[in-house]
Amino acid sequence: MFRRDPLQAARRELEAVLGGDVRPALPLLRLALRRGGVVGAARGGRVAVVGVGGVPEDGVFELASVTKPFTAALAGALVREGRLAWEAPLARLGGPFRGLPDFLTPRALATHTAGLPPHPARAALTTFTRFQDPYGGMDAPAALASARRWASRRGAGRFVYSNLGVGVLALALAHAAGEEVSAAGYGRALARYVTGPLGVPGVGLTPPARGLVAPTATLLGEGGVTGFGPLAGAGGLFGTAGELLAFGEAHLDGRAGKHWREVSQPPGLPPHLHGAAPGWFVRGGVWWHGGVARGTRTALAFAPQSGAVVTLLVRGGVPLLGARGGVEAAALELLAASSPLRAPAT
Repeated sequence: MFRRDPLQAARRELEAVLGGDVRPALPLLRLALRRGGVVGAARGGRVAVVGVGGVPEDGVFELASVTKPFTAALAGALVREGRLAWEAPLARLGGPFRGLPDFLTPRALATHTAGLPPHPARAALTTFTRFQDPYGGMDAPAALASARRWASRRGAGRFVYSNLGVGVLALALAHAAGEEVSAAGYGRALARYVTGPLGVPGVGLTPPARGLVAPTATLLGEGGVTGFGPLAGAGGLFGTAGELLAFGEAHLDGRAGKHWREVSQPPGLPPHLHGAAPGWFVRGGVWWHGGVARGTRTALAFAPQSGAVVTLLVRGGVPLLGARGGVEAAALELLAASSPLRAPAT
């Protein structure tokens, strides 16, 4: 007997939602999902979520850097509440943020243009000595001290992707929301202002006792979840495909605010990007973000013109060799099926 192709079985469900031919995306999806995962699409009130390779459709994954759009959504909510201003230096928040350079603003941190390096300096070592938890030896004061020390006025305004920057932003958002300056404080603020109001309360910093999709082991790790320490706002959330689709839809219907529409083209932007918005990358009318944990990978993308959202959550983490962007590429090719330029499948 021939084994049924799970992606061919899912094809009709995805096409019914996206309204176009998903066959061009199947080779990339098959490669991304070779160890199993979940693919989902939503559009106009219709949703399709399909588990592949024995992974349940409601499996919980590490969201890794897909956390960053949630952090940006929290910033947007606090701006709307009058607790924060996009262009105001974090130093104006006072307390532990006093003394930070004036070019460290919420917008600059959310768009990776704050003149900060990708990681705290110690991560050059802990990436190998603490592979599963490279930031775990730090606390919030140490993260802020790192930002204070390594912020470059010369680099401010130039795009440099920075976990340190978004992690520091999340700590500032906790403070602005009246919470303690910690990952836990960020989590409470996120629940109050974002995940609760948007109807995705299952997204959070603590993995569930059951339902977590076990990450794959690597040469440097044992397959446990990835720790982000005080920089949890850059990559520490957990969630399901259905929750990510709902979060994406909240951007399209306005419930998540309009911050994501504020797109800039800073110098240093990689050539495959057309712009950066708070929490998002932009290319060809698509807003997206990907994430690479130690044993899982994620992607979330939406297209305002078509009203479609897609997500991809897969087992198999950071590659030691080769390109990192295969999961994002698969999600973007799938989203292209919602384009009015792609004909429906026959």
